[in-house]
Formats: sequence, structure tokens, C-alpha cells
Amino acid sequence: MKHDEFAFFNQQLAAMLREDIPLEGALRQLCAGMRKGPLRDELQRLEADLAGGAPLPDALSRRALPELYRRMVTIGVRGNDLPGVLLLLADHYHRHNTLWARLKGLLLYPLIVLVVALGLTLVLTLILKWFLAEIRGAPELLEWGGRWRLFGQWPVEILIWFPPIALALGALAGVVAATLPACRARLRWRLPAFREASLAQLASAIALMLKNGATLPEALALAEALESHTPAAAPLARWRRRLEAGQGKPADWDAENRPFPPLFLWLVQRSGEDVAAGFQQAADLYRARASYRIEMMLYGALPVAIVLLGLMVLWQAAPGVIWLTRLGDFLYLVGSF
Repeated sequence: MKHDEFAFFNQQLAAMLREDIPLEGALRQLCAGMRKGPLRDELQRLEADLAGGAPLPDALSRRALPELYRRMVTIGVRGNDLPGVLLLLADHYHRHNTLWARLKGLLLYPLIVLVVALGLTLVLTLILKWFLAEIRGAPELLEWGGRWRLFGQWPVEILIWFPPIALALGALAGVVAATLPACRARLRWRLPAFREASLAQLASAIALMLKNGATLPEALALAEALESHTPAAAPLARWRRRLEAGQGKPADWDAENRPFPPLFLWLVQRSGEDVAAGFQQAADLYRARASYRIEMMLYGALPVAIVLLGLMVLWQAAPGVIWLTRLGDFLYLVGSF
């Protein structure tokens, strides 16, 4: 789902509902102006269910929409303030899209370097392989070069294939990490900038629910469901169980809450009874931290990528340069006799 499109849709829907346009008619009109895709299909099915007389919570439960969205819309209906909730959701998904779009842009430099380096190393490897095949046709050069070993006992044929193989394995590992949801979710809570963005997103979702009438155990249960395959699920479940047992206000939560840093917990605890404000402060702080880290990493990514690419090229070119030097020495000796 494209969160920017989803945010714009909710803004328009809230405005139409404030103008007393029925929900079914508003959905029909907005879907008519949307591009074809999964989001439009789900919203059209939602409109059809509502037109058939299904209650909004039941119709939402059948649709493949974000769990947070379904819960918040249900809360909005229960509190008779659906347009207000839709505006809050639009703002939430807009900020979510802005932050994660910048994080995806941060991955662009490593991707470009990986593709260029892999292509360059393959070209250099094929050139060096042809060069070695030509040299092997001269027995006197083979005798001069021995068994064509460099850097100890490693044959040069192995050395020239090492960079493209290593890059291909690295690319394969990256594809696997990006494809498997569980692996991707765990990396999201460990990589710099991504970790801060995850903290901001989670705190914002909890604050959004609390501001619209959900209890803290309900908000934590939803957050736990959203992060079920990440390291954040365990402390969220522990906080929820303690609250449900009547033993754990946020001020009493234990300090062992990885991956939640102590500052995150302190911001929530210092808010006292206004827990929603504490989570909102944590969301704002870690969103700003994520943006700062993104800026710093973007400034450093280009020079680091250039250096790494240069080192790869040097590694590839080293065998050829060494053997060209040996060939020059051999020809000089042959000419001196």
C-alpha cells in the first residue's frame, strides 16, 4: 500500500464526511478518481459491503487494510467522531510515508554501488581470464611465473573470481533479508535510523489510539500485534500483562525493555497520567533523531561508496598489474641476452 495515497484518501474522506456526504457515496466518489490497484479494490469492496447493509466495523474486518486503521476507524465510529479520527490517521500515514521514503532513499547509494561494482568486477574478471589464457600459450612465461600464484599459495585464477563471487553472495543475502518479512522486521529494529524510525512509528500509533479513547492495555495489545515478529513484541507483551493484572503503571515498568532505550521509557513515565502525551513526545523525538541520522548517513554514503568501489577495482586490477610487471621484467631479461 502506498501510504501517501492512503493519507490523501483519508483527508478527502474526512472532508466529505464533514460536509454530511454519506460514507458510501463518499467512498464511491473517491474510488472513481483513484488509480487502479490493491487499495482501490479493497475500498470498492468496502463500499459494496456498506451498500449491502453491513455495519462499518464488520465491513472493515473483511478488508485487507492496516490493523491500526481498522481499529482507529472503529474507535471513531464508537466515539461519533469519524472525520476527526480520519484526519489523525491521514497525518499519521503522511508522516510515516515521509520518513520511510527518506530511509528507502538512503538505501539507493549502496544499491547503486553494488550493481556497478558487480558489473565492473565481472568485466575485469573476464578480461583477466582472457589475459591468463593468452599467457598460458607461452611456456617460457609459465616457467617464469611458476604456477601463477599470488599472495602466498592462492592461484591467481581464484583471486580474480573472489570479488564478483563475494558481491553476488552479498547481493543474494540482501535480497533474502529484504524478502523474508521476519528477517526484514528484525533488521528494522537493529539498523541505525531504521531503529529510530520504528520507535517513532510505534509510539505514534500508541499515542493515536490513546488520544481517541482506547485504554493503554488495548493500545499495547495492538502495538504487540503490529510488531509480533520483532524484538519489540516481548516488552510490549510484558507491559500489557502487568497492566491487565493491575500491577504496572508506566512509572513501574522495569528497565529491561530492549529494544526500547531508557530515554523512550523515561519520556513515557515522566508524563504521569497523560500517557498519550508521553508517547507522542517519544514519537516526535525519535522521528527527529531518525531524520538527523538519515541526513548524516546521506552525507557520508557517497564518499564511502566511492572508496569501496575504488578498493574493489584495485583488488581486481592487482593481479593483472603484477603479471604485466613480471612480463615486462621477463622481456627485459630476454632482450638483454
